[in-house]
Amino acid sequence: MSKNEKITDFFIGKLLSDVNIDFTPNGSNIKEIQDALKTASKKGTGKAGFPEFTAKSEEFILVIENKANLDNQAKYEDEAQTILAMDKKSILNYAENGALHYANEIISKTSFKKLFAFGCSGNEKHHLIRPIFVDSNGYQLLQAVENFENFSTENIEQYYREQVLGETPPETLELEDVLKKSAELHEALRNYGQLGDSEKPLVVSAILLALSNEDFKIETLTGSKTNTDGKKIFAAIRDYMAQVEVTPDTKKEKVLNQFNIIKDRKILNDTDERLAKTPIRYFTEYLEKNVFASVKTNNKEDVLGRFYGEFIRYSGGDGQTLGVVLTPSHITELFCDLVEIQPTDRVFDPCCGTSGFLIAALYKMLLQVKTKKEQNKIKKEHLYGIEIREDMFSIATTNMILRGDGKSNLENKDFLKQSIDDLRAQNYSVGFMNPPYSQAKGKDTAHLSEIHFIEHLLDGLADGGRSVVIIPQSTMVGKSKIDKQVKKRILEKHTLEGVITLNKETFYGVGTNPCLAVFTAHKPHAEKKFCKFINYENDGFAIRKHIGLVETERAKERKAHLLNVWLHDAPAESRFMVKTTIEPEDEWLHSFYYFNDEIPKAEDFEKTIADYLTFEFNMIVQGKTHLFENKK
Repeated sequence: MSKNEKITDFFIGKLLSDVNIDFTPNGSNIKEIQDALKTASKKGTGKAGFPEFTAKSEEFILVIENKANLDNQAKYEDEAQTILAMDKKSILNYAENGALHYANEIISKTSFKKLFAFGCSGNEKHHLIRPIFVDSNGYQLLQAVENFENFSTENIEQYYREQVLGETPPETLELEDVLKKSAELHEALRNYGQLGDSEKPLVVSAILLALSNEDFKIETLTGSKTNTDGKKIFAAIRDYMAQVEVTPDTKKEKVLNQFNIIKDRKILNDTDERLAKTPIRYFTEYLEKNVFASVKTNNKEDVLGRFYGEFIRYSGGDGQTLGVVLTPSHITELFCDLVEIQPTDRVFDPCCGTSGFLIAALYKMLLQVKTKKEQNKIKKEHLYGIEIREDMFSIATTNMILRGDGKSNLENKDFLKQSIDDLRAQNYSVGFMNPPYSQAKGKDTAHLSEIHFIEHLLDGLADGGRSVVIIPQSTMVGKSKIDKQVKKRILEKHTLEGVITLNKETFYGVGTNPCLAVFTAHKPHAEKKFCKFINYENDGFAIRKHIGLVETERAKERKAHLLNVWLHDAPAESRFMVKTTIEPEDEWLHSFYYFNDEIPKAEDFEKTIADYLTFEFNMIVQGKTHLFENKK
């Protein structure tokens, strides 16, 4: 075995250990497989064979073959690269072919009938790992992976069902259900309540709060002309907010004022002949049956925010029409992971919308504590938000109350008008933000550009505070002369840790190409500081017709790779990450700093020369020799 192949073995072994896959080198600890390998030589001599690693994950056997050189990854029989060559030379010299050979031996000689064979080549920075599913019917080449995250005991069954059997993932089915309910509820709110785009989520929020009050009974909604159904729901909301001690009173009253529509809108409280009940009772019954349980039990998903976004979409808008671009839940979770959020952090979102970031932070923080006292402390003292719009503020407050958090410090204010001294006094250690997009339309509104929001947030955080923001890629370029000046000021006071370019469909249907920027506050950017610029467009999420962006099983693997590179400084190809120093005038994006660090192969050079000579010959035949004349 060469020194380079040992390096590959160590790297692959570490990837297996990272996801707690217990493997055996050069054989197996399972007797059936041991016996099968006794006559499984790759040379076909009938002697023993020694795959690099074997392992068992749930009911699946994993068998792995490594090669040091990427050129020895696989040998195919066809140009489409769908059929592996299984002659003796190919089996000996190529990783995928050797892995498939051992898998076939195990399939034919043991009771194990589901295997994943892996051909692995290269090193930690430049590598290729290809899974091949093998059973008695043959084999299926699957997409290359970065690690073995999907093959751990927790994930392998779902990976098999999605990638091998082609089944729809549970998350997608759940999303389909949410979209279906959103469409139904949207139609009902419009047809029976004649509610506008911004009114629908307020009515939904109000009803969900009333349903949280155990003393409230839907049967009491009888359509009375005097004590209307809306008044009963409003009273239930007021009582519930008192029960959970929503404070201060000014905040409580501001939220209740937004919910006046429940009792004041006549059409909601008059019996509709088509329904044989009031629209408000019909909505309440629908939400109690289809939505309420999901909101109460799904702690990390902003279900209310999801409905808000869908109401906008079904109304023919894209979110920007109302000045709202809500952040998907997989991104709010990623924010928490990038800063390794702790229960001691004080988390601040100055443009909190429906509270998606605070919900994600709450979920992650609660997982790390054990006692009720610690949980209550997090809810009361560690979550802060500002929202400028009164309707969104009410939805955000509702969202937090529904999670047992009526005391979180949400305020209905203009973030940019808050003084830095007041913000600093709060000692926020983490800042998350999705600022309003494209509000800077000229000189008079230049201060509303996304980069100004970033600067104000960083200035207001505690010393050493960690911040993640999601913004259009153009923000990191500097859209104007003023924005470029702000970028320079930011580096004079704060440190840019890096920027992650996201999937272009992250905000599906909105048309924004987003990225994440990560900063450390009040630590001037060092001249020799190396930032990480990552291309995370291939994040394992894909567009599904009529649904939008959905998570595939590969998302776990892609996220694990991202966090390993970001948090643990794992090496990565430059097409995924570039580490470099920066200047204020640079475009702070992976595409600006990217270079190809893969050494060209001899055949690549030969192909390029051949292509050029073919081009030159064709031009000469066409009488265009002047193209090749030296011009002095």
